[in-house]
Parts: sequence; structure tokens; C-alpha cells
Amino acid sequence: MDLTSSAYPNSASTGAELLSDNSSNAAEVIACPGCDQLHSITTAPAGTKANCSRCHSFLYRQVPNSISRCLALYIAAAALLLMANLCSFITLEAGGTTVDSVMLTGAFSLFERDLGLLGLVVIATSVAFPAIVIVGMLWLLWPASLGKRPWFMGPVFRLVQALIPWSMIGVFMLGTLLAAVKLQGLAAVAPGLAVVAVMVLMVVMAAAKVNFEPQALWSVSGVEPLTAADIQPGEILVSCHSCDLLHKDIDTHSHSGCRRCGAALHRRKTNSLQRTWALMAAASVLLLPANIYPIMTASKLGKGEPDTILSGVQGLIASGYWGLALIVLFASLVVPIMKLIMLAYLMVSVRRQSSWRPRDRTKIYHLTELVGAWSMIDIYLVALLTGLVQLGVLANVTAHVGAVFFCGVVVLTMLAAHSFDPRLIWDNTDHDNGANSADRALAIT
Repeated sequence: MDLTSSAYPNSASTGAELLSDNSSNAAEVIACPGCDQLHSITTAPAGTKANCSRCHSFLYRQVPNSISRCLALYIAAAALLLMANLCSFITLEAGGTTVDSVMLTGAFSLFERDLGLLGLVVIATSVAFPAIVIVGMLWLLWPASLGKRPWFMGPVFRLVQALIPWSMIGVFMLGTLLAAVKLQGLAAVAPGLAVVAVMVLMVVMAAAKVNFEPQALWSVSGVEPLTAADIQPGEILVSCHSCDLLHKDIDTHSHSGCRRCGAALHRRKTNSLQRTWALMAAASVLLLPANIYPIMTASKLGKGEPDTILSGVQGLIASGYWGLALIVLFASLVVPIMKLIMLAYLMVSVRRQSSWRPRDRTKIYHLTELVGAWSMIDIYLVALLTGLVQLGVLANVTAHVGAVFFCGVVVLTMLAAHSFDPRLIWDNTDHDNGANSADRALAIT
């Protein structure tokens, strides 16, 4: 159930909104991360979520006992991640030869083949970053459940928030399923206990993310947020990019940090357009060799041809796996290209100061953030097959440099999406659409 949060009515001079009649002056005021619209946090039925009344970006969710729920889920996630890395992952048997693997066997095999950078990305996104997220959340939630402020609360929270988009358990699981399908005609595949642990871990991590309500955590921080009663006419407010806390009278050219989490404060992400263009240009340069050079060679009885991304899709189609072929095609070719096109369109529209359909352009931006990580499927597939298929003269899989180029495309497009500030879309919109310049976006009259 969606709940539109109570917001502020258009003001002719700023376009910000004043609290509606049913809002309390004691309620915390937050700024939408998508368009800077001010909203008061209101009490709503459990399970509902609040979306921005202007751009429809997600604001917050009403979750009862959020701290206790998330603590239990992250404890379970820690146990599952440990099990996934200690137990047998997949066992391959062919011609009397048996190959047993653990979750990181594929990543280690990439180091042995002088593709250590690729192996490092696989280890980081499938194990290291999820582990840091889990440990970081336990560090925050355990003291909070006792009503105490965690040590180093701000830095740990910022680290966790930064790594969540790079924790790709779900994508790794889909890559595992693809690897199992490709191995069907080659050998007998037996999933181990670790595969079950990863599947359950994927569900538990998703549930923990849905049940986490940052306001519940920050209630033990000892920092009082701004309320409607605290905000005076004409004041300029700046929202923290990390914890969403509003600040008053901030000189954005100073080195002032957020009083709650310590993050640097900026009215807009620093050099957002320049950084996004640079990352997009680098990704575009890598896109061509990523699709020209082979990503792996699968040989059977000494015979095999190097496969590019496209030839791998054609191989799945030839084997009758149309559904999986479409998934790989979409994730590995369509998604990176479409992300570059969509980001380029957003950048050009901001540069041209377009006021056309800002809500739709905000949705386009959120879509680029959502789908970016799924392009890692091919990287996980290559790593898993390289580690598993080492059966001597019977069969072997070797990774190639094309996988490194493609991994670079995925990482750079994700960084480009994160460096773009969607609030720039609204800075050039007229007052009737509820937008303002960066300097006045959060002013109240």
C-alpha cells in the first residue's frame, strides 16, 4: 500500500510547500532525495510506505519493531553467509573425474589465469561487500536494540549505505543457475548445501532491506532532527546525502559535515554532470572490446571455440534455452547500452534546462539504478565455469580478456548512475511543476 506523505503547498517565490493542516509541527521534516521536495514524516498504518507527492520517489516505510526485525534477519544472514562459504557449493562429475568447489573457487581460478582484477571484483561483490554490510548492520542494530548509540555510528552507516548497491547476492545466484544449465550436457551437476544457503541468504537480505527503517535507528543517535516548527521563512536547508538529515544555514563552500552521520554536505552532488559524463565516456570506450573479444572458451574433448557475449547467447538458443538466452541478452547487451542512452538523455535534458515531464525523467533515473547490477550475471557465469570445468582432456573452460572489459563496463555504468544527481532534473522546472534553483529548492516562505 502506498501512502503519499503530507507535503508543503506551492509558494510563488520558492515552489516549496507549507505543512498541510493535518500535519504536526513536531513531526520531522525530510527532503525527497529525488527532487528536494519537503515532507513531514507522519504516522501511518504498519506496512505502508510514503512516496514523494511531486516525483513519486520512495521516502520511508512504516515498519513496526524495525530494529528487532532487522537484527534477527541480519543474524540469520551472517550464519547463512558463513555456511555458504564453508560448505560444498557445486560438485561436477564426468568420466570418473569429480570436481568439488566452494563459493569462491571460480574467483580464485581467475587469479591463477592472470585475471586477478576480475577475480577481485567477483570476491568483493559476492562475498566481501555482503559480509561488510551484514557486520556493519549488526554493529549498528545490536546497541540500538538496547537503546544505546553504536560506536562510530555515522562512518559505519555511511559505509553500509555505500556498499549495499554493490552487494550482489541475487545476481550471483542467477549466475549460478545459468552455470548449472550450461553444464547439463557436459557432466552431472550436484548442488551442495552452500547453494541452498545462498538462495535463502538472497531472500533474507531482501527482507532485511525492506524492514529497515533508518528513522528508528537514528532515534538513538541523540541528534534531534528539524521539525516544521524549527524552520523559519526564507531559510535555506541542505539535506545530507547519506542520512537525509536536514540542516539550516549551511555554507556549502565550507567543510561543515552532517551533525548526525558526519558526511560532507552539498546542495547538489559535487561536479555531478562532469563526473557522470566522464564515467559514461569510459564505459562507452570499453563497450566495443567487451563485445568483440571473447569472454571464455569452453572446450570438450579438445574441441571448442572462443565465445563472445553474443555467441554465448546464440549457443543457449541453439540448445533450446530461449528463456535463459533472453535473460543473458537483456542483462549483458541491452541493459548496458540502454543505461548509457538513458543517462545521456538525462544529462542532455539537464544541460538544456528542460522542464519536460520531470517525474518521468526521475523514473528513468531510478530505472538505471535498479537494473545496473544485473549485468554482472555474465561475470559470475564466467567465474563459476572457469573454476568448475577443469576436467583435463574431457572438458575445460578458460576465461578471456573480454570478460575484463565487460566487467569494466558494468562497474563504470553503475558508478555513472550513482554520480548523477536526480535533483538536477527538477532545478530547471517552473514553479507550477514544483521546481526551483538549487539555492532555493528547500526554502520556505
